[in-house]
Amino acid sequence: MDATSSTTKSIFPAQEAQVSQRDLDWAVVQKVQSGNVGAFDQLVQKYREQIFSVVYNMTSNREDASDLTQDAFIKAFQAIGRFQGKSSFFTWLYRIAINSTMTFLKKRNRRRFISYENINEEVSSSEIFERLTAKNQSEKGALISELQEKLNDALQKLSLKHRTVVILHEIEGLEHAEIAEITKTSVGTVRSRLHYAKHQLQAYLKDYIG
Repeated sequence: MDATSSTTKSIFPAQEAQVSQRDLDWAVVQKVQSGNVGAFDQLVQKYREQIFSVVYNMTSNREDASDLTQDAFIKAFQAIGRFQGKSSFFTWLYRIAINSTMTFLKKRNRRRFISYENINEEVSSSEIFERLTAKNQSEKGALISELQEKLNDALQKLSLKHRTVVILHEIEGLEHAEIAEITKTSVGTVRSRLHYAKHQLQAYLKDYIG
């Protein structure tokens, strides 16, 4: 196993498909860097839905999410000449989108609101959400409706850096190492922020966790 492969697998655990995807993306990036600008459309088509998803979960506004998604790809295209493949294109693009969205939210002072259209699927892995939805299964519909408001109010009280790791881990399903690469922090920092954010949410929602 060569050094590059070993390093990549340590970042994205035991997923050869992810390694090959990284190589495929890098090949497309090199085409763009060589002057084949049309090749960039392949990357747009491949990642547009994923970028839109994370931005929408941070803004809860489809128009804003659409604009910010487009802006992320424009910025990525403009900066692609400086991309050297040291990280995956996926995490590099996520970083651009998240940074742009955080700047947007800070400037506009927008309220944070997560989509709950598919709450059962989106939050099934989170012990906080499981405890909340398990409190009164017989009135689950009414409870989820109430939680939409209460949970979003609680999330708004978290700092942007803590809300970001919650979104990326609990909603987008990214691994700690991926989040660390996207946010340019260590895995330990990501785990610490998630731990702190969950404790804060538990404190804010203590009347519902009970």
